Amino acid sequence: MTRPLSPGEYQEIFRKVPRLTVEVVVCSERGVLLARRTSGPCRGLWNLPGGTVRFAELLTDAVHRVARDEIGVDILIDDFVGYIEYPSHARQGLDWPVGMAFRTHLVPPADALPTVPDRLEWFKRLPDDRMHDEQKTFLQMHGLVR
Repeated sequence: MTRPLSPGEYQEIFRKVPRLTVEVVVCSERGVLLARRTSGPCRGLWNLPGGTVRFAELLTDAVHRVARDEIGVDILIDDFVGYIEYPSHARQGLDWPVGMAFRTHLVPPADALPTVPDRLEWFKRLPDDRMHDEQKTFLQMHGLVR
């Protein structure tokens, strides 16, 4: 019988294997919804709500789960927009996520979701700093914000 990996062994492997994530791009007339990370190596950064796809989890199920977990709302998926790779994570020695980005909208409409200053906000123009360059470039390239 093999022994379970130690936390250190797990982290060493985890850093070297691409990790599939989903990115929840919530759009409305108010802009794109961004959340500020409160923990981890990306603490303090504005980002698209997102998370790791779990074993045997359908991508669309992951999108719904992440929306509930990260921003506490139900969403409807409009379409698959594209993927985001994160070379900045690899350069920092973190990991290598590849995010599948889905455009979504809130149920009920966006005006029902209050913003939480400095934690959850709508943006028509992206913050100049404190955001992943990869996400900023992706959102601009797809015409989702300026």
